[in-house]
Amino acid sequence: MNAPEHQRMKSQCANALRFLAADAVEKARSGHPGAPMGMAEIAEVVWRRHLRHNPANPKWIDRDRFVLSNGHASMLLYALLHLSGYDLPIAELQRFRQLHARTPGHPEVGVTPGVETTTGPLGQGLGNAVGMALAERLLAATFNRDGHTIIDHATYVFLGDGCLMEGISHEAASLAGKLALGKLICLYDDNGISIDGDTSGWFADDTVQRFLAYGWHVATVDGHDAVAIDRAVTEAKSSEKPSLICCRTVIGKGAPNKAGGHDVHGAPLGAQEVAGMRDALGWVAAPFDVPADIADAWNARERGALAEDDWTRRFARYSAAYPELAAELLRRCEGTLPPDYDDGLMSAVNDRSSALHQKMATRKASQLALEQLVGVLPELFGGSADLSGSNLTNVKASTWVNHHGTGNYLSYGVREFGMAAVMNGIALHGGFIPYGGTFLTFSDYSRNAIRMGALMKLRVIHVLTHDSIGLGEDGPTHQPVEHASSLRLIPGNRVWRPCDGVETAIAWLAAVQRTDGPSCLVLSRQALTPMERSAEQIEDIKRGGYVLGDAAAVDVVLIATGSEVEIAGRAAQTLAERGIGARVVSMPCVELFFAQDAGYRDAVLPPGVPRVSVEAGVTWYWRGVVGERGASVGIDSFGESAPAEALYEHFGLTSTRVAEAALSLIGKQQ
Repeated sequence: MNAPEHQRMKSQCANALRFLAADAVEKARSGHPGAPMGMAEIAEVVWRRHLRHNPANPKWIDRDRFVLSNGHASMLLYALLHLSGYDLPIAELQRFRQLHARTPGHPEVGVTPGVETTTGPLGQGLGNAVGMALAERLLAATFNRDGHTIIDHATYVFLGDGCLMEGISHEAASLAGKLALGKLICLYDDNGISIDGDTSGWFADDTVQRFLAYGWHVATVDGHDAVAIDRAVTEAKSSEKPSLICCRTVIGKGAPNKAGGHDVHGAPLGAQEVAGMRDALGWVAAPFDVPADIADAWNARERGALAEDDWTRRFARYSAAYPELAAELLRRCEGTLPPDYDDGLMSAVNDRSSALHQKMATRKASQLALEQLVGVLPELFGGSADLSGSNLTNVKASTWVNHHGTGNYLSYGVREFGMAAVMNGIALHGGFIPYGGTFLTFSDYSRNAIRMGALMKLRVIHVLTHDSIGLGEDGPTHQPVEHASSLRLIPGNRVWRPCDGVETAIAWLAAVQRTDGPSCLVLSRQALTPMERSAEQIEDIKRGGYVLGDAAAVDVVLIATGSEVEIAGRAAQTLAERGIGARVVSMPCVELFFAQDAGYRDAVLPPGVPRVSVEAGVTWYWRGVVGERGASVGIDSFGESAPAEALYEHFGLTSTRVAEAALSLIGKQQ
């Protein structure tokens, strides 16, 4: 192929992306054609000349990762996947944004083959990509050996103005620069347009200087000059720093009347404009039709298979030289846990003389559990948002990446949102179970990333300490009230609020074992009294809720979590003295309890028996548990600054009040 013909083919390959995006949005009467059309040349360069992947095996361990952080440009990614040879037939592009299609409005991992992460909330894709690049580095440091480089891949990111305006981009980019994640390559669609119009009215950052200050390698190119883009990506691949390539583009390029304006950002072009684009670009193919020569030029199955075959041969040699390492890498990437990993922790749970049975804060019990788990689960990767000494997330076996360049623990700095998004990326990459800590009240900063982790069903563990007014003198800014209930409302999220060391250990095991969503461990600052349990009760903790204390005849059920379980137990004693039979139910994980079969739920919470909930937080959430005839003891206001004991008395979180609530319910029934 001569030079002019080669250039024409590159141009037509880019146009194939433009028209697939425009046609799909037009057919759906919904979507964002502007970014896909403006980024067509960037996508052609990255996907046809640099991205190392195998469409026949989207889960190949050493593939390059690709993240579309500006997820509204989803049709660009779907067009790339279809043309490259992934299992995404043209019929799915024709069903863009329709019910149960594999081409949803924003990319969703697990729905579309080849999609590495769910994106849409802007900036989080960049945070995920930082996690992926970090995971690659850590796995390479652990498993590569001289003459055997089996982990060696890049993470490519497309992002837009909105991603850079979101604050999470600062958190993620600052951390990536400090960690010098050289295999992270970001291409910025600098089109100067967002939904409200020209971004010059609200986005005047000097992006180049900003990223240089982070410690990134930065280049600026014409986003429609394939040669310049190719050169910039090649330079980025040789940099030891993360790279940002600022690509100046025209949004909706190719549309004869709408290109360059905000009208093309998030609405169909219209039949007349699409027809005009076909005339202007000389594209004679019908909607959703790609000429055979262009389709052949895009198909990546052959070169993808060759790339993976080469890696497979190298991995076979590696396996022969290092069989244990090879088996360990495969185990970790498959997400399976090693046999008997829980023996040590369960021995401590069942040994009444162990430290887990002492009076202590559940954050300390969490650290004791981690001491057992980190030594036997090398895939655990921990961290904290500058609160390691308060969250107690670091243990004796923790090696800080911040100090050693590699390891199993990272201080994320004061970056709660960034930390949560990075942990999602680490989990998405594979090979790790990430956990990270902050105060429960600061989960507000992390919440959208926790939600995205639940949407993606990721095994991520959030350690959220200082769980109530029990933290005391720091006052209402730091005392969570609505947070535990708020996190419980996220579909697929599981919130554990254990009452002592044993429940904390079981919560950790449940979180590590869970493969279909994140877990939030809500832990106390203040010391809690250990509870007496039978072996059967210990086993029932794993069901989220169980009978901790009972009566011969149950007149009322007291349901509590965390530090309030002890209060419920004392209230039951008070009621017993008055001839009232009170059952005490500890419910460390409400969501898991209600996932049990009806028979078990009814055995724990007998239908028709009045219920009282007690938790140091908002009461309205518990109305769904206690029912219309039940009562809830909690806090429906912000906290105060005072010692914990004074606060519990001030807010009426006492056994006396719980007993009074129970007596009132029983009186109403009689």
